[in-house]
Amino acid sequence: MDKTVIKRFDNPDEVRVFEKGTFEILRLGRMVIGRATYEPGWIWSKHVGSATGQQICRVEHVGQVVSGHAKVKMDDGSEFDLLPGDCFYIPPGHDSWVEGDEPYVSLHIMGAEDYAH
Repeated sequence: MDKTVIKRFDNPDEVRVFEKGTFEILRLGRMVIGRATYEPGWIWSKHVGSATGQQICRVEHVGQVVSGHAKVKMDDGSEFDLLPGDCFYIPPGHDSWVEGDEPYVSLHIMGAEDYAH
């Protein structure tokens, strides 16, 4: 029988730390939810991908921006902005970075298990 589970990011199940950022994990039943927090100047290819030798992120993401501003560049060269309140689907094959002087925070409801791992 499934049990009700209530957790908070104040006490995550796992924290993945990398230069200029963290990715916190909560395991809720069969789901894994993540919270990304990136400092100004964070770039995926430099601060996450370089540790694995990758230049682009191969994880599929679904989530929502909580605060801050990020940009995403796809393999095909197209770029888009992620702003507070935006819900997003980003397929594999992209790079991203924080824009401006404010930290960027987003919640990830798909892709969290495999991200920055």
